[in-house]
Amino acid sequence: MAFKGKAVDSKTVLLNLLLCLVTFYSVFYMIGSVCFGAFRLDHFDGLIPFDFKTEPAESNSKYLVNLLSLELTYFCSGLLFAAVVKRRVWDYALTVTLLHVMITSLVMLEFPTVWQWWLALGSGLFLMICNGQLIAYFTCQDEQSYASFSIC
Repeated sequence: MAFKGKAVDSKTVLLNLLLCLVTFYSVFYMIGSVCFGAFRLDHFDGLIPFDFKTEPAESNSKYLVNLLSLELTYFCSGLLFAAVVKRRVWDYALTVTLLHVMITSLVMLEFPTVWQWWLALGSGLFLMICNGQLIAYFTCQDEQSYASFSIC
């Protein structure tokens, strides 16, 4: 099986990665603020994308807001990444997630060890990759630039 694809220069990749990061955190804060309002929480902190220390419990509204914001952000970001990069959404999704884990560790000054957070992050990443790749595939399948596989 041979891979036929067009090489992309580093400048384009870095620009797309920057656009994906800005999109990801913009969507995260927008969804987070809507969820905070919907759950009628008193205090909106700017650490919502990075908060993994909130006690995971069904009765904890702040935890539910953080979880819902994370999952909805990953779902929506996958769709938006497809519009930004048009191909290889899985690569940008994985890179943005790894950068998010590093930024989270820097902001909270601790590496996340809460298994519920990792489970939510992993399922969100799976949603982002599946949604983004499907959208990219169906919208770009007529383009010659979309990578294709052939048996040679």
